[in-house]
Amino acid sequence: MENYKCKSVGIVGSGIQGVCTGLQLIKKGIPVTIFDRHDPLSNEFKPASYGNAGHFSPYAVLQFNRPDVLYDVPKMLVSSYGPLALKWNYIPQMFNWFLHYFKNCNKKSMMHTAKYMHQILSLSNDAYEEIFQEIDTSGLVEKRGIIYIWTNKNLKSRKLEIKVRDELGIKQKLLTQKEVLDLEPNLQPVFDAGVIYESAMHARDPHGILKKIFKLFLERGGRFIQSNVKALEQVNVDQTVIKTERDTYKFEKTVVASGAFSKTLTDQLGENIPLDTERGYHVHFKDQDKLISRPVIFLDRGFGMTPMNQGLRAVGTVELGGLENPPSKKRIEYIIKCAQELLPQLGKHEDEWLGFRPTLPDFLPILGPSLKNKNIIYAFGHQHLGWTLGAITGKIISGIVAGEKTNLDLSPYSSKRFN
Repeated sequence: MENYKCKSVGIVGSGIQGVCTGLQLIKKGIPVTIFDRHDPLSNEFKPASYGNAGHFSPYAVLQFNRPDVLYDVPKMLVSSYGPLALKWNYIPQMFNWFLHYFKNCNKKSMMHTAKYMHQILSLSNDAYEEIFQEIDTSGLVEKRGIIYIWTNKNLKSRKLEIKVRDELGIKQKLLTQKEVLDLEPNLQPVFDAGVIYESAMHARDPHGILKKIFKLFLERGGRFIQSNVKALEQVNVDQTVIKTERDTYKFEKTVVASGAFSKTLTDQLGENIPLDTERGYHVHFKDQDKLISRPVIFLDRGFGMTPMNQGLRAVGTVELGGLENPPSKKRIEYIIKCAQELLPQLGKHEDEWLGFRPTLPDFLPILGPSLKNKNIIYAFGHQHLGWTLGAITGKIISGIVAGEKTNLDLSPYSSKRFN
């Protein structure tokens, strides 16, 4: 095993997971080719790595598989002014996902998810810092912390979040309404209290950072083929095949890092993985990014704002509705309404965007070999934390590909849990 060296790797997907994995493999001296139908350097295409909230959120250990959230779901779905929406025509397709979700929505599963999210989240910023040593991030990353605010309406949920983070040793500083306003004086006092995660940072331009990492990958000898991947298979013990629209390529190992689009490939490989899509939206308020000096998330509304180079980005809501449904005007209106509630001085918005978050019903990603094809390795399902987990995923997956030992417990991220 000591002398083993992987001969070649194909990666399906040029989002933050695929590009960071490619870079780490190239650093290990392994030849890599990334495939995607879209060129990451183009400004035409705007994937999740472009449109996210831009937060590096190492504290975000609690997900939606919480008994306290489950109780509120029916109310949220009925209200059009709420953080959660459902495209009713998509319910039949989500049946399997919901089945798994209800099974995972209890205190024990919630703590299991929190523990194993914490295991990788606690390493996430350092993994990025390593990459940032090699690219110029001036004007692209800011380290001013991230603020969450809330009203006294759901205090039980807020206390739960604070308690779990305390137990895991996550640094958090509770703020009164006045302390929040001292930090962000332009906010309307429509909230009661908050918390700041002082070690968190945010991207001023997520796509700009992705492009720099991708360019570094190419400079180091990585290859990119712009083509739509139609199929993959493991043909024997040390060979996988990637079939695109135009050609067939052979690699020793293949990594699937196609985010919300990974399910078509895993279905072909005979694995029944309940991956589905949370649709997220954003708008920009041009030249308004100076109104706040760091990201602010309003928990009651399931929405947040981030100062970015394109302006103030308002993002949010979770809409369950798959990849095919058209964007929902109501969701955009909801985000604008939320933004203006906190900052009434906001003017006209632009750049309405819809993106897809790949979500599994226990809210842990899948990191590791396919059950039936050990040379095909999965790296998807990071839900809201795809951006945060990009660099650490790259390190973990490149280690798996290279057959290295790790002191991390990777079993909770295996696709075994659904099969």
